[in-house]
Amino acid sequence: MSGADRLRIVHVVRAPIGGIFRHIVDLATAQATAGHVVGIVCDSSTGGTFEERAIDTIASKLALGATRFPMRRQVTPSDFVATRRVLSHLAALTPDVVHGHGAKGGAYARLIGTWLGRKRPIARLYAPHGGSLHYDERSAAGRVYFAAERLLERFTDAIIHVSAYEAETYRRKIGVPRCRAVVILNGLRPEEYEPVAPASDARDLLYLGMFRDLKGTDVFLGAIAELATRFRRSVTAHLVGQADADFPRYLALVRALDIAERIQFHEPKPTREAFAMAHAIVVPSRAESMPYVVLEAIAAGLPIIATRVGGIPEIFGPRADELVRPGDPESLAAAIDRLLADPARTRGDATARRQWLHQRFSIDVMQRAVEALYRDILIAKAGRPKRN
Repeated sequence: MSGADRLRIVHVVRAPIGGIFRHIVDLATAQATAGHVVGIVCDSSTGGTFEERAIDTIASKLALGATRFPMRRQVTPSDFVATRRVLSHLAALTPDVVHGHGAKGGAYARLIGTWLGRKRPIARLYAPHGGSLHYDERSAAGRVYFAAERLLERFTDAIIHVSAYEAETYRRKIGVPRCRAVVILNGLRPEEYEPVAPASDARDLLYLGMFRDLKGTDVFLGAIAELATRFRRSVTAHLVGQADADFPRYLALVRALDIAERIQFHEPKPTREAFAMAHAIVVPSRAESMPYVVLEAIAAGLPIIATRVGGIPEIFGPRADELVRPGDPESLAAAIDRLLADPARTRGDATARRQWLHQRFSIDVMQRAVEALYRDILIAKAGRPKRN
């Protein structure tokens, strides 16, 4: 790529965890491989050792590195300090593109991109990744966040949705965007379509994600108890994820349901390493956008049970009728029982899902679509940016 075509891109996100950060790492890596100058800005107070290693690894691959500042999840006076720090950092990087992810990262990126864009063209992108869209529009918090989202459209060149479901949710809760809005599906790397075989000591089920009611941790635990009482199945499970303030409540729930001997919690670990720990994965979320864990599990050939929320039906495509009602331990237990009752059918279903997915979700397609959007915006503002 010539110097004139090379873009300086900075991704801004608050929490460097979960699927949202996985998306950023994949996109930033693909952009750097394509010849662009890329960096990441994220929170310094979120995550543990696993996240620190991931950030150090991606930082070494990016010309603009991965820089961390304290960023609070909720709106607080400390946001003014964080904004000044991020503004100073981005000003020194002289980006052509500021791409915000999630509600807080999106706010920082668009406001700062607008301020810096007074003197030269800067493309300001926002990817919600669910974020504030998970709030109920009837709640006080929802009304506040949705009003803020509406206001921030004035400082946005384009919104990137990772699923048609997210785009429709945005229109329903916030309104038809007053800026450009597109759907660009998450993509997977070619090596992620290599099947993962279960380890010799694999348990029956895997839960992989943050321990939160939003992700259905309580529903999963309730389903395991239901399997014992209703179906006479003593199912074993690994739960791998990031603990937060709610974690002690889940430990208490395990004891109350009398399933502690069959449950084991783990800190975050590489996804495919976690996949090998079980014969099947369960994604019991109450809300999602376009979850990577579902994409990755299907690509790895892992049998899966998931809920009918967010963009998951788009991932399942013609097999979306297999999805389970969210927030219902009894329905989830029944689906797990069916999966365990017929191993041959379960393996065949997993193969069929993987073949359908392989044709549609590619990281190269994602990167090219995002880059084309960047360039359209910059050309509309001032023509192709001149960089050496």
